[in-house]
Amino acid sequence: MKNKRIIYLSYQVFIAILAIITIVMLLAYYAGDLNLDAYPYNLIDSGIWAVFVVDYLVRFARAKDKKYFFTHNLFDLLSIIPASSIFAFFRVAQIGRTFRMLKLLRIARLVGLTGRLASLFKRSEFLYYLYISIAVILVAAAMFRISEKFSFNEALWWAITTATTIGYGDITPKTGLGRGAAIILMFLGIGFIGMLTSTITEYFAKEDEEKVGRQLDRLENENRQLKHELDEVKALLIKQSNDSNHHQSA
Repeated sequence: MKNKRIIYLSYQVFIAILAIITIVMLLAYYAGDLNLDAYPYNLIDSGIWAVFVVDYLVRFARAKDKKYFFTHNLFDLLSIIPASSIFAFFRVAQIGRTFRMLKLLRIARLVGLTGRLASLFKRSEFLYYLYISIAVILVAAAMFRISEKFSFNEALWWAITTATTIGYGDITPKTGLGRGAAIILMFLGIGFIGMLTSTITEYFAKEDEEKVGRQLDRLENENRQLKHELDEVKALLIKQSNDSNHHQSA
């Protein structure tokens, strides 16, 4: 039983590492530092995609309730969207339009991968909200970069200022997709950052409570020990007094 758990945890770590590698590659792609359609990145991307496809299909086949599995693993489904130029069946229109479609598909895949990773942080509420807040900002920045033709650094700056309600207004969305990204940040980003702030406050408050609790426990133990020692001294004094009275009467 213990070995099965170790194997399961090791496999989850392996999947998480692959997801992180893909997310980093996608962000580098949107930043213009990496070409996912060039060797060797296309092979790495396709290989990781194949692992996720096999993982999803095996888990789906083993699931007793297929409908429940499908509805509760939508992020996993998004993470296996084929978004590589290797898949020629996506070339249904002009090359420029196909390139734009691939970028949009990669955003969907990025959403799926970030959602899949988020499930690993659910045990820690602080890490979960921190990760979700960062993921929402990065995805919105990627959408904004594609639609508004800004650099990724400028798009990321816009996403952060929008999510934190600062909104300098130096960069504004003009396309439908860019405004969609703004809506995501305004309705989700602010909420997640608000929850993150309250979680941080609660986290430190809980730490203070635990610290005070430990101090109280220590004081209680010291008081208990002191009482025990006082009882011993009292018993010794009573014994000495009885012995003294006994000698005097003798």
